[in-house]
Order: sequence, then structure tokens, then C-alpha cells
Amino acid sequence: MFQVSQDFAPPFKLIAPYFVIGTVFYVFSILFALGFDPSSLTFFDNNVFGWVHLFLLGFVMMVIFGAMAQLVPVVLEVGHFAVEFYYIIYPLLAIWTILMAMGFVYYPSLLPYGGTVVLTAMMIFIVDVFITIRKVEKLNFVMKSVVLANIFLFLGVIVGIVMALGYAGVIEVDILSLLKAHVYFVVAGYICITIMGLSMILIPMFGLSHDFSWKPIEWAMGLISTGIMLVFISALSDIAWPAYIGYLLSCLSLTIYFYQIYVLYKTRARKEHDIYAKSLYFSYGSLLFSLLLFVVYMFTGKEPLLNGGAWLMFVGFFGFLITGHLYKIVPFLVWFERFSPYVGKKKVPMLADMIPLKSAYFQFGFSSAGTLIAMIGLIFSSNDIFKAGVSFLFIGSLYLLGSLIFMIRFK
Repeated sequence: MFQVSQDFAPPFKLIAPYFVIGTVFYVFSILFALGFDPSSLTFFDNNVFGWVHLFLLGFVMMVIFGAMAQLVPVVLEVGHFAVEFYYIIYPLLAIWTILMAMGFVYYPSLLPYGGTVVLTAMMIFIVDVFITIRKVEKLNFVMKSVVLANIFLFLGVIVGIVMALGYAGVIEVDILSLLKAHVYFVVAGYICITIMGLSMILIPMFGLSHDFSWKPIEWAMGLISTGIMLVFISALSDIAWPAYIGYLLSCLSLTIYFYQIYVLYKTRARKEHDIYAKSLYFSYGSLLFSLLLFVVYMFTGKEPLLNGGAWLMFVGFFGFLITGHLYKIVPFLVWFERFSPYVGKKKVPMLADMIPLKSAYFQFGFSSAGTLIAMIGLIFSSNDIFKAGVSFLFIGSLYLLGSLIFMIRFK
């Protein structure tokens, strides 16, 4: 288990906007999904592109950037190169997300401007991460995953800008071929690899896991990196078979990662089945079932299976993994900044006291039910079932926002 120090942690007022803005984007992305019609939905629909950017950029990456701002210096035990950069990144990322979503849905001419904003935000983030890491003489596995993930992020942003210019009619490019590389660089290369690396810090820390093997996660990282490069080669060469090998390697990688999480679960000392643990159970269950849907899609070509698998991967796996960790990270950061100076001097709250349990379980219940119902609607192309599921999810997202504000304002 990693030993972490709070000596180099940035102030919570720097981190909080990432979590709040990310959760607000989560609410709006769920509301946006109510406009989908599964009976005519395709993966290359402009509305789908808009939703994916709203969900992944506005919610997933916003929260990840906030978590990275906190965890990178804490794990490395060195200060940020320029912690003030993080006051710039979240407004740029928020503006970019709005421009990209509006560009795909309404005004394609906005896409190059959104691409310019995102390049600026990402470069600021990447520069700070790499210069901060340079202060460390020897990198551990987690920091190597951070380096690798940010390289893929940079490549994904470059490909995305080229696509945006082509989509707006500025240049001529094969958008569909580049789309594979863009999706894989950002989703598999940055988001999945970052999740793999951070999982090896957060899950053992919160579950008190000890004496576990690192071999599965090392294999998983190598396989998904190989799969990403094969998909990129396929996109550049217009040869199909490397991409299919890349897809299979990626599915195998995430399966091995699932096994690593099982190892952490079996070796944990803390046996609580709290809202955090239940969110992780649902998240990793969603991961496993989404991989099954992807594999069946590769052999059958039935697009509703792809839609259902992607929905379960994004909303089920990414969504619940992030929301579950918010119930651990936010109370800890608030407690450390607001109450730790009074330990031994006066009575201070426990971390569990800072979580609004009723609201949290309402969020989990509505969101988990909504995710599964909406997935069924996508697989069977039923508009009514899908909208019923998204309606449940929207209620759950409001409970999440309320819970987050409660934890941040706890006194």
C-alpha cells in the first residue's frame, strides 16, 4: 500500500471547483441524454458526439484533473511546479466542454475554437505534471502510468483538433478513421490508464489492502498500451486487422485489471460495505458486463450492443467509480483542512459523519437502477425504457450534487 503525505497537498479551495463543476456537468449530461432515441441512434450521431464530450470532458476528466492536482504531489512528496496553473485549467476546460458540445449539436464552426481552448488547458496540465515529476529521482509504477497516460492525452488532443478542423470544413481529412485513434487515445489511453494508476493508490488506501501482487496491473497496462498503438496504426494505414487485435487486447487488459481489483478486494483489511464499496461493486460489475457486450458486438456487428456496452462503460464504470470516490475523497480533504488542526484540542467529527447517508443511498439507488434500465432500452432499441432509465439517473444526479455540496460545506 502506498504511503502518502499531506505535506505537499494544495489547498482544498483549489480542488473543490473541479468536483463541483464536474458534478454539474454530470447533471447536464444526463439531462442531455433524454433527447436520444435508441430506435435510430448510431455511434456516429452528432448528438452522441456532443453527449460524449459533455460527459467525458465535463465530468470524468474534470474530476480526474482535480484528483490529480491533489494526488500527484502527495504521492511524489514534492510540490507542484506551478500550482497556480490549476486555477486556470478548470475554467478553460469548462469553456471547452461547452463549445465542443454546442459545436457538435448546433454550430460546427465552434469546434476549432473549442479545440484551441482544450489544447491550451491540456498543455498547461501536461507541462505542470511532467515538470513536477522531473523532481523525482525514481518513478514508481503509478507515476509511470501518469506519464504514459499524459502522452496519450497529448496525442489524443492533437488528433481531436485535426478532426475538429475537418469537421468544420477547414481541412479535408478522413474523420471516421481518425475518430478511432482519438477515442482510443483519450478514453483508453488517458482515462483508463489514469484510472488503473490511481486505483492502485486509492483502493488499497481506503480498503487497507496489503501484500498483493502487482503483476496483473503491469500486464494490463502493457496490453492496453499495445492495443492503443495498434488502433492508431490501423487508423493511419486504413488496414482493419490491427484495430481488431487492438480491441481484443484492450478487452483482455481490462479483464486483467478487473482481476487486479479482485485481488485488492481479497487482501483488504477494512471489510465495510459502505456507499463507497457498493459504488465500486456496481462500477466493476458494469465494466465486466460492458466488455462482454463489446466482444459479442465484434462477432455479431449488432450496433445496439455497442451502444449498450458504451453506455455501461461510461455511465456505469466511469460514473460510479468517480461518484464512489467522491464520497471518500471530499470528506477526507474537508476534514484534513477544516478539522485536523483541532485534533486533541476539541471534539472533531468522524469522516463517516460528513457523508449524508440518506442522500447518498438515494443517489446510488436511483442511479444504479437508471443505468441498467437505460442500458436495456439501448440494447432493445426501446425509447420508453431508455427514457425511464435516464429519468431515474437524472434524479440520482441531483442527489449526488446535493450530497457533494453538503460534504463541502460541512462545519
